[in-house]
Amino acid sequence: MLEMPPLQYAEVNGIRMGFYEAGPKDDPVPMVLCHGWPEIAFSWRHQIKALSEAGIRVIAPDQRGYGSTDRPEKVEDYDIEHLTGDLVALLDHLKIDKAIFVGHDWGGFIVWQMPLRHKARTAGVVGINTPHSDRAPIDPIELFKKRFGDSMYIVQFQDPKREPDRIFAERTQQLFDAFMRKPIPMKPAAAEAPVAGVGASSKTNLAFPQMVQAYDAKFDPREKILSDEEQAVFVDTFRKSGFTGGINWYRNMSGNWRRAADLDHTVRVPSLMIMAENDAVLPPSAADGMEKIVPDLEKYLVRGSGHWTQQEKPEEVSAKLIEWRRKRFG
Repeated sequence: MLEMPPLQYAEVNGIRMGFYEAGPKDDPVPMVLCHGWPEIAFSWRHQIKALSEAGIRVIAPDQRGYGSTDRPEKVEDYDIEHLTGDLVALLDHLKIDKAIFVGHDWGGFIVWQMPLRHKARTAGVVGINTPHSDRAPIDPIELFKKRFGDSMYIVQFQDPKREPDRIFAERTQQLFDAFMRKPIPMKPAAAEAPVAGVGASSKTNLAFPQMVQAYDAKFDPREKILSDEEQAVFVDTFRKSGFTGGINWYRNMSGNWRRAADLDHTVRVPSLMIMAENDAVLPPSAADGMEKIVPDLEKYLVRGSGHWTQQEKPEEVSAKLIEWRRKRFG
C-alpha cells in the first residue's frame, strides 16, 4: 500500500517542513502523527487512510532532519525545544488551535513532551510503544553506558566522528532489511525487566551499527513487515537524506535532560498508551507505573507485535485510535 495524500510544505520554526494531510478540515481536534527513527511520515500510511475515512483530520509531518523536511547542520538545532516547537508552528501554519499528538518511538518521546511544554495547544496524547517517564535520576547517556556498555547504539551515536551515520548511509538497504521485520516471539522465561525510563532488557543486542554491518538477509528467518515497494520508499528516502538528521535527536539527550531539571513531568491531558507485546527495545513493562505521572491514562496492549506496531498491526492500531478519539473527544 503506497497511497499517500499530496506532499505539502510549510515554513515553520526556521525550517521548511514537508507534511501530509487528510480528512475533513472542519474537524475541531485533528490528530498529528509523529514518526520515530529511522522512519518518515510514510510509516503512518495505513492510519492516515483509516482515520481520515473515519472523519478525523490527520496531519503527518516528516520531522526535522527527515525525508522532505530540512536538515539543519547544527546538532543543537535538534533539541527538544526545536522538535516540540516545530509541531506548534505547524499548528499555527494550519490555523489549528489544539491537536491530539500521536507518536511512535522517538515521536512518542516528543508527543509526551507536548503537554509539559505547550499545554495550551495539546488536547490529548497517544504514545505508541514509547512510555512517558519521569526525569531519569542521572544523565541518560551515562545510564545507557552503565546498563548496556559502550556498544549500545545510543552511546555510539554520541561519537563526534559520526561513524554510525557513515555505516548506515553505506548500508541503507541492509539496515531496512534488518530492522523492518516481525520479531521471533520471546519466551516469558527469557524476558527481563527493563530499566525505568530506558526500556530495553540487557539481553537485547543493541549494537545496531555493527549488527547492520554484519547483516545478511539470506540468513534471517523473520518475516518482513514491508512489501518490496514499501521498503523502497524508506531506502530511497534515506539514501537521499542520510541518517545524521535523525541521529542528531539522540545527540541532544544529555542536554535535554539537563534543561528539564525544573520541568513538572505530570501529563494533565487525556492520554492513551499503546504497547506492543514483543517490542524488545520498548517492552510493555517499560510503561509500568505511568499512571503516577499520567493520571488520565488508558493502556492498550497489541499482542503479537514487535517494535513497528502501526505497520505490523495497522488495522488494530487504527481501530484503537478511532475508538479512543471518539470516546474522549466525540
